[in-house]
Amino acid sequence: MSRGSKALLRRMLTPNVSATSLETRKFHVKDAIAKDLLERVGRTFLTGYGHAVETGGGAALADRLAEIPARFRGFAYEGAAMGFTVVDGLTFARGRRVGRFMAGPGAPHIYMAYVGIGWAMARLPRPLWPKMAFDPLLQWFVLDGYGFHQAYFKTDKYVKGQHEDPAFPWPGGRHQWYAGRALDQGIGRALWFVGGTDADVVTDLIGEFPVRRRPDLYAGAGLAATYAGGADEDELRRFWKAAGDCRPQVAQGSAFAAEARRLAGLEYPHTGVATGVFCDLPPDEAADICVRTRPDGRDQGELPAHEVWRRRIADEFVSRGRS
Repeated sequence: MSRGSKALLRRMLTPNVSATSLETRKFHVKDAIAKDLLERVGRTFLTGYGHAVETGGGAALADRLAEIPARFRGFAYEGAAMGFTVVDGLTFARGRRVGRFMAGPGAPHIYMAYVGIGWAMARLPRPLWPKMAFDPLLQWFVLDGYGFHQAYFKTDKYVKGQHEDPAFPWPGGRHQWYAGRALDQGIGRALWFVGGTDADVVTDLIGEFPVRRRPDLYAGAGLAATYAGGADEDELRRFWKAAGDCRPQVAQGSAFAAEARRLAGLEYPHTGVATGVFCDLPPDEAADICVRTRPDGRDQGELPAHEVWRRRIADEFVSRGRS
């Protein structure tokens, strides 16, 4: 395919950047700084998506993504994974491109890549979803991405209407019941964006949901507050205090974010502020908890390995008095 053809394909397949503006989304605007942050996250995501569609991968893609500032680069890799998954779906490639990406330059960004696949699945008809071997521990991040997409773009239905997908058809198997939990973790991440990084607004949004859903929502919001940032220490402390019984889940999500940034080499000061508040630890030590508690092998017992992992992390913070 010629360079011109690839550029045309990019223009045809890449969503309009206006879709990421807070005004378009009708999200809460806390202040100009938070607004610029969230909109830049959205633009960077679409940049990564477009680069993947246009380059098809390889050194050209890695070079382009390397030019993006560290604070935002993970979102570009997330967008790239979505781009590859969309092209795979439209060409019936069954996950070939995104699989190569995740095994190659996307490997250090594996958490974000799985989330990006979920974004693509929210846009593709079910028969075009990727057919590939997913890591049984990490595959639930796909549904995290799917849930984020739905709350971000279908806010009235998934946030205001608190819609659930009790019969969600993926990934199947005996732990299919967990799909709704994983979707809620993504919805919780999206609430950090819907609420404009305003800790009080996000707390109020979560408080509108049924009590049974709040632990997963708080975990997602804690992850987003740590990975994306946008709130100062005082705001984060208010959020932590308001989380009440869900504080261990906030700490768990925060630790996940610290591990995702460390693995990708994208450490940034705001992450340390958040883990200091939520985990009472610097980012490296919070990330170490994720590594130390990570389950070995495939799913075992009544719980999927992903939930076993999350509970081990949360329990570690409870044992440290973070409850």
